[in-house]
This record gives sequence, C-alpha cells and structure tokens, in this order.
Amino acid sequence: MANVPKIGKAVYQGPSIVKEIIYGIALGLAAGGLWKMHHWNNQRRTREFYDLLEKGDISVVAADE
Repeated sequence: MANVPKIGKAVYQGPSIVKEIIYGIALGLAAGGLWKMHHWNNQRRTREFYDLLEKGDISVVAADE
C-alpha cells in the first residue's frame, strides 16, 4: 500500500471578486433593460391617449344620457 494515490480535497477559496462584479453588472443591465421597456410602454400609452384626446376620438367628460 505504499503507492496509493492521494485524493485532493476541494478547498473553498471564497467568492471570486471578478465573477461577482460581472454577475452584478449583468443583473443590473437586465433589470435596467426591463425598467426601460416598462417606461417606454407607459410613454407610448400616454402619447396615444393624448393623441386620441386631441383628435376628439375620446373625451374625459362623462357623456350625458
């Protein structure tokens, strides 16, 4: 049993700073992109509302019956 190979142990080295920075940037860009898409959608809906209001297709005053 003199030539038995030793099995290496996995040693936890702690978090990789570079990986953490890359993950943070990626998550930030993804969240920012989703937020901008939401913002653009709200702008489009508001612009459509005021365009319809200006054309007279809709009114904010309740119609008398």
